[in-house]
Amino acid sequence: MTRVMLVDDHALVRMGFRMLLANAGVEVVGECDSGEEACSTAPRLKPDVVVMDLAMPGMGGLDAVRRLLAQDPKLRILVLSAHEDTAHPQRVLRAGALGYLTKRAAPEALIAAVAAVARGEAYVDAQTARALAMVQVKGDPSPAEALSEREFSVFLQLARGRSVAEIAEDLKLSTSTVGTHLYHVKQKLGAGNQSELTLVALRWGLIQV
Repeated sequence: MTRVMLVDDHALVRMGFRMLLANAGVEVVGECDSGEEACSTAPRLKPDVVVMDLAMPGMGGLDAVRRLLAQDPKLRILVLSAHEDTAHPQRVLRAGALGYLTKRAAPEALIAAVAAVARGEAYVDAQTARALAMVQVKGDPSPAEALSEREFSVFLQLARGRSVAEIAEDLKLSTSTVGTHLYHVKQKLGAGNQSELTLVALRWGLIQV
């Protein structure tokens, strides 16, 4: 039986996933409501698959993926996200996650994705795969592609209204380092302040209202 750990800040979402997976014979061995909790819990539970939400308070899913894989490079992670842009799946897969599934996907897609990732196979839902393919064909990437991985993480948190001090605490960085990232992000995206960064993120579907 595949052992899964769920990471999502919404208890109702976790309950729904737990019931869906249980009906498919998948054992949910633990639930976490933050990236920080996931990173402290996974080494103890040793799940076969971590099902990770991206948009969570604090560290966030993308940085949690990186930290979990730094702790255990063999860990298999499936990311679920409400985002339907192409920047998030590209970053997630580059960070080492094996799968990416939008929350609009059919329930059976979650079962298929967990099974594939548990086997060590990559899984991307059809809608996301088509979007990624079109970016390759059309060459029309998000402006966020100009950002480094760390700059992208800082950018998303800034776009959601987080302060430099809060981001520094979440990402375990100094405030001066976050300030440097902020400067580079604004330069690369042509934004003058945090409000303009939020507009850029909204325009490209990187965050939701």
